[in-house]
Amino acid sequence: MIKKSVVTCSLMLIVCIVMKMLGYSYSTDFNKEQKTHIEDVETQVKEDEEDLFSFAEEMLPLGDKKIEYRLSRALKANSFSKRQTLKLHYRAQKYFPIIEPILEEYGIPEDFKYIPLVETELRHGLVSPRGATGVWQFMPQTARLYGLKVNSAEDQRNNLRLSTIAAAKYLRDLYKIFNNWTLVAAAYNVGEGSLKKSIFSQKKDNYFHLKLNRETAAYVYSLVSMKEVIEKPAKYGYKINAPRKLLAYQPN
Repeated sequence: MIKKSVVTCSLMLIVCIVMKMLGYSYSTDFNKEQKTHIEDVETQVKEDEEDLFSFAEEMLPLGDKKIEYRLSRALKANSFSKRQTLKLHYRAQKYFPIIEPILEEYGIPEDFKYIPLVETELRHGLVSPRGATGVWQFMPQTARLYGLKVNSAEDQRNNLRLSTIAAAKYLRDLYKIFNNWTLVAAAYNVGEGSLKKSIFSQKKDNYFHLKLNRETAAYVYSLVSMKEVIEKPAKYGYKINAPRKLLAYQPN
């Protein structure tokens, strides 16, 4: 009787040990699988974020073939394989610390600092066929309207600080009209009157769905692509160490 009881207890003990081992193994495998799944999701989210593009916190509505085509063209045009130079980054490093705090002071989104890079590559002294000059490419009448001296003796459009203040005031006024920063960028390029006419005639107020002239239709894409290559240089073939540390404005 005692022998039978010992055998029974031994069998029960073995069963308990086996069940515990199986249970522990199942729990471990489940935890590993759960951890792997979380890591996969985090990786996918990171990749998705890298594929998102925005201007002044407005996301580009990707999924439209025409929009994606225009963006891809702009990104390719500003990639290192096309430009073969680091001058854009060097100029941004030099002049953004002057531009950024002024835009911030006037409540203008930081992404507008890319306008001078798109307009002139931050090169001074360029004059357009229509007479615009300075890194912000101000026309004489607009420059005077926003407080810049433009005459035979002095042209403050070529003064980076003063012209940036004027640009910030102009952009602020454009926002009061259009109430949308993407439309503000388009208006800066084509003029507020022309953009108003396009919006009225087409009964649309979304930049990405408006039919505009070739330059203005590509303008915001150029700004977004410029932002991309400056802020994520390695992704587009540029070899720059700590780009954001070099470019981000550091207040005293």
